[in-house]
Amino acid sequence: MKYIAFIFFIIISLITGGQTIEYTSPVKIPVFLSGSFAELRANHFHSGIDIKTQGVTGVPVYSVADGYISRIVVSPTGFGLALYINHSNGTTSVYGHLESFRDDIAKYVKNIQYERKSFRVDLQVSKDRFPVKQDEFIARSGNSGSSGGPHLHFEIRDTQTEEPLNPLHYSLPVKDNTPPRIYSLMITSLNEYGHVDFQAEKKTFPVVFTDGKYQIQNNPIIPVYGMVGYAIQSSDFFDGSNNRCGVYSIRLFWDGELWYSFTMDRFSFPEGRYVNSHTDYEEFITTKRRFHKTWIDPGNRLRIYDYVRNNGQLRVTDGNIHMVRFELKDLHGNTSILDFRVESKAGQVERTKIPFNQLLKYEQANRFREENIRIDFPEKTFYDNVEFTWKQKAASEKFLSNIHVVHRNTIPLHSSARLSLKTKKLEKRLQEKALLVTVDTLTQKISAAGGSFDSGWVTGDIRSFGNYAVALDTVPPRIVPLSIRDKSALTESSRIRFRISDDLSGIKEYVGTLNGKWALFEYDAKTDMITHYFDAERFELGKRHEFVLKVTDNKGNESIYEASFWK
Repeated sequence: MKYIAFIFFIIISLITGGQTIEYTSPVKIPVFLSGSFAELRANHFHSGIDIKTQGVTGVPVYSVADGYISRIVVSPTGFGLALYINHSNGTTSVYGHLESFRDDIAKYVKNIQYERKSFRVDLQVSKDRFPVKQDEFIARSGNSGSSGGPHLHFEIRDTQTEEPLNPLHYSLPVKDNTPPRIYSLMITSLNEYGHVDFQAEKKTFPVVFTDGKYQIQNNPIIPVYGMVGYAIQSSDFFDGSNNRCGVYSIRLFWDGELWYSFTMDRFSFPEGRYVNSHTDYEEFITTKRRFHKTWIDPGNRLRIYDYVRNNGQLRVTDGNIHMVRFELKDLHGNTSILDFRVESKAGQVERTKIPFNQLLKYEQANRFREENIRIDFPEKTFYDNVEFTWKQKAASEKFLSNIHVVHRNTIPLHSSARLSLKTKKLEKRLQEKALLVTVDTLTQKISAAGGSFDSGWVTGDIRSFGNYAVALDTVPPRIVPLSIRDKSALTESSRIRFRISDDLSGIKEYVGTLNGKWALFEYDAKTDMITHYFDAERFELGKRHEFVLKVTDNKGNESIYEASFWK
């Protein structure tokens, strides 16, 4: 395994001009991981590693090598506060979910935020402004953006392509003597004539660890027939952590011959959504379990696969018993193996044929048209052909259309589809308030899906199948003061905070002013919190202030909060 890592270093150094760098740790506390590179996430692969920060924020963060800060991002979602440092060997290190930047960096960012009157900024920085040395302090760790708890998200990217590289190929002090764990096996029939254990549907088999090895519970010989595919549910672990992480490498052997192999060394961000083809998407939606498939859908263009024979599909029609092996490895060479047997046995299997409205082909653009609905699917929307189903049913008066059952939410879309729904007649003043919504038909709960009104139709882009209808959003956002009592008395000395939320279309913008001047409010979208820290450099203190906060949602509904206080 060390030899493979050495070869990887050589390839990277050739790509990046032949220079090599010895990286140091971005934190000076023991490094334990809660997330790994290319871990399976919702609609994407994890692009770095998550370093634990002992359950707290504010841990000092350091540059892992000489370089210069090339990009600074502040966002209420995503990586939150993030720094990007370019290095001489053609790599970029990334530090995300930060609590704060170093003082000079923070001052630079704040000046631009006030110039642009925007909390959210994405700054390309000249190489001369913030040069850094290895182990130089740059920031403090946090929980900003879409983080689920205090940690440091760390990446190494190819600077030219911006493709994430597996950071564990570099000299980071991560201990790993723990092999991957295997939980379940799935076998799927891939044609209409086959079966798995004499059933047409896919079947899962629990896996146990017995006598130092993995095996299927009760160690059966599994009867299968026709074209089949295998999938496996597994996780990897690192020393000192109980967090389930992603697996680095999976190989499938058929009667001793390599049939399928992938390794997680690098990927590109445009490929991220292919995670929904790499895994069994239906299984994840219905059970929340993620299985790595070892067959490749015809529309899957992911480039992580080292070797795939016959698209990973296996024809089992010879009447013989076959040996199947899964071999899972982490980057440090720890290995887990699952051996099992299948037997080719023909059998009669009943299948329920579901009628469908239209066959949508994965390799081309598709259109669907009915009286009250129009859908346009661009090329490369699907990973395989889809036998598309649709129906509509009457809805309650709170909707402006029927509820359209647009296929099944267990089939993924790789790119957005353009959906248009016919609406009831609308007064002109309400037309701009109409939008697409998804509908939970059991609870009648709705969620915004965007879109706008035009000539009797509401049109928007959707990223998943489901139940859709048209509704109105006429309710303005909600503003809840957390630092002001009775719109006059401050309850916090250094800051003023509000919780802002919207019941449907979502917050579009918020603007706070002190004495008519724009005031910077930091926004944490996951907590709906906005915070202004009183700034003596920009606002005269020791006087009475007139404060106004305006919050607008995506359908133009506006709320205003006004206060007068002494500070």
